[in-house]
Parts: sequence; C-alpha cells; structure tokens
Amino acid sequence: MNKTQTKKGLLMLCEGALMVVLAQTLGYIKLWEMPWGGSICLSMLPIIFYACRWGVAPGLMSGFVLGVLQFMYDGGFALGWQSIIGDYLVAFTVLGVAGVFRGKPWSIYAGTVLGCAARFLVHYVVGATIWAEYMPEVFFGMTMTTPWFYSLLYNGFYMGIDLVLCLAVFALLYRPMEKYFLGNDLK
Repeated sequence: MNKTQTKKGLLMLCEGALMVVLAQTLGYIKLWEMPWGGSICLSMLPIIFYACRWGVAPGLMSGFVLGVLQFMYDGGFALGWQSIIGDYLVAFTVLGVAGVFRGKPWSIYAGTVLGCAARFLVHYVVGATIWAEYMPEVFFGMTMTTPWFYSLLYNGFYMGIDLVLCLAVFALLYRPMEKYFLGNDLK
C-alpha cells in the first residue's frame, strides 16, 4: 500500500467516525417519537452522506456502528435479541446501500431514497413479525386487522417523514456542498 492509499484510508476512517458521532448526536434531537420506538429525526443524514461519498462497504460499516450506538445509548427499545438485530443492527446497516450510486450527480437523492427504503423494509418486516402481538385494535383511527398493514402504517409514518426531511436538507445543501456530495474532493 502506498502513501496516498494509506492517507485516503485514514481519511475514510476518520470521516466515518465523525459521521457516526454526528448521526448519533442528531438522533438525540427528536422532532417526534413513536410509542414503541422509531422517531422523526435527522440521524440518517450523515450516514447517507458518507455512503454516497465513500461507497457501499464503508457506508454499511458506519450504519452498523450507528445501529450499535443507537441501541446502547438511545434507550434501545427491543423485545429480544431478534428485534435488537432487526430494528437496530440490520436497519441502520442497510443505510449504507446509499453508496450504490456513488459518484453520480444525483447520487445523494437516489441514495437517500434507496437507503431509507431499505431501512423501512427491515422495520416493516420486523414490525409485522416480531412486534405483531403488540398491534393495537385501532391505530390512526383505523381498525387493525393484520400486522402487515399496522407495520406499514406505523413504520411508514416516521420513515416517510424522515425521507422527506433528508431529501429537503440535501436539496438545500447540494449547491454549496456539491463537490463533497460527489466525492470530487477525494480525487
């Protein structure tokens, strides 16, 4: 490994650590919190940004570390090891798939949609299977008959708002931070 690769690797690790810390900090600033877990906040922003700059593998790793921290320090709400793995470790790890579009002019937007969709899908399946027994009879004024519909409403509510907030913030920051979104400063 040459000096340039070593420097770039060190930069990637340091930036990843900073993004995880920023994500964890943003996770404490909740605009809304659901009764059984899940909240509207901007904690996904730094992980998606990092994944779009560095790619899938670094993004997956930073998402995994955030999932561990979210469970440990954010009052992780879980029913057992299955929901710890699903709602924290896997759900935050998959945010790293945002890096699939690395280097494309629209990567931050497509990555945000893909990362949020992947996280929603994990929460949706975990909610419909592991959390099914906690389904209320009425939710959002509607009678609940299936845990799949309940999980869709429950997780779709906060994840949909999180997605829109992330896209709005990235849209506001795109012009001044375009070279960083595209990773042009790394070349």
